[in-house]
Amino acid sequence: MPSQHVEVERKFDVTDATINPSFDGISAVARVEQQPQQNLDAVYFDTPDQRLAQHRITLRRRTGGTDAGWHLKLPAGPDTRTELRLPLSEGDDAVPEELRDTVLAVVREDELAPVARISTVRTVSLLIGAQGEELAEFCDDRVTSGDLSWREWELELSAPGPDGPDIALFDRITARLLDAGAAHAGHGSKLARVLDVPERERPKGKDSIQRALLEQLEQLQGWDRAVRVDTYDSVHQMRVTIRRIRSLLQSNPERFGLDTNQEPLDELRLLANILGVARDAEVLAQRYDVALAELPEALIRGPVHERLVDAAKQRYDGGLRRSLAAMRSHRYFRLLNTLDELVATAGPASDTHHSDEGGTLDAAYRKVRRAARAAARAEGEYRDEALHRIRKSAKRLRYVASAEGAKKISQAARDIQELLGEHQDSTVSRTYLGTQAIEAHSAGEDTFTYGVLYQREHDAAEATRRQVEATLKALRRAVRHKK
Repeated sequence: MPSQHVEVERKFDVTDATINPSFDGISAVARVEQQPQQNLDAVYFDTPDQRLAQHRITLRRRTGGTDAGWHLKLPAGPDTRTELRLPLSEGDDAVPEELRDTVLAVVREDELAPVARISTVRTVSLLIGAQGEELAEFCDDRVTSGDLSWREWELELSAPGPDGPDIALFDRITARLLDAGAAHAGHGSKLARVLDVPERERPKGKDSIQRALLEQLEQLQGWDRAVRVDTYDSVHQMRVTIRRIRSLLQSNPERFGLDTNQEPLDELRLLANILGVARDAEVLAQRYDVALAELPEALIRGPVHERLVDAAKQRYDGGLRRSLAAMRSHRYFRLLNTLDELVATAGPASDTHHSDEGGTLDAAYRKVRRAARAAARAEGEYRDEALHRIRKSAKRLRYVASAEGAKKISQAARDIQELLGEHQDSTVSRTYLGTQAIEAHSAGEDTFTYGVLYQREHDAAEATRRQVEATLKALRRAVRHKK
């Protein structure tokens, strides 16, 4: 399993004549410690069309220095990257599967092969605080790759504390480097400079829906990586992103060719359903863990925690394995390729303002109203499903409104979605409790606690139902004010 590190770093271009900066007068820096010179040699890997570099991802095999090994660097925000590391082993010239798997959504079925070799002579200065803590690392690098050679500086904050990186200190030190004659680097990495590959710009589309789709496809690749390392809540977020993409595509199906080919929408639905097994289990495990912790001990009878929490966690593990299998399949990569092509070759937006099947705000809102009227007529067991349909239509409205910049409508739709999401979780929980109670009874166990939890879920569902009309009224007001 790769070790994981958060890297907060800035790079600077300098000339051979640039004099190293002084850090005197920076109150946080008590002293500067010079480290032995390091000779680093790194082989970088990428696809034939250099897709990793375009996504600001670097994958290298480095020898020399204090951190020799395989390094995979992933963008994680301004000045920040997540670095995954694996140690070197004898004859490991091929990219380790653990690192390749992490970037499969970008690489897909292409080969990863060496694209550059970069040698660096590095001089390191450690900036030390008053308590002896390491604040930052300043590197003066002399770099060579083929016929290219240059000098650059790197400034990296040491491990961020519980409050995150000290950006104020980062900025003060940066000012010293700029005062010494440095300039912010024109490339995000040494490899980007060698390959001269332009980094992908923020997604640009012809209109709001296309821009939103491009942004969501970027998000999908990020959450894909998070799921592969089992980051908390990543399955949920990837599933949400898939649903956003699907809703946005449905907003104007003709321009994406989906009026005659529903396969991409069907594949997105299937992928969301596969992820849903793990997500539902994750929700149930958290829900029962909290509920059981709140119950008086006298009301907990029998191995309830094992049946509800532990079993749900096992189901999550199984669902995650199934999700990862799907995310390593040719079918998944074909879907990603199809989505890229659909968005890149989209036709002009059609005028669907008066169409019930369109995705404009009016059309999407009409679907919410229809679902609300149907729910008002529903009775008994059909009421839960009718409320769930309101939630699904509100979710689509939220995505369309967000893409078109209608913030108040998007927020009102989100309130409905979250309220009825809680109702849906309660509905699923009650079904699961009933199943587990039957199994417990068959095993001769006390089922009292299942009844207590079931009543809690019933009361929670009733409480959300009483709030539905108020949230629908708030949405109506937001839509009227938009007009």
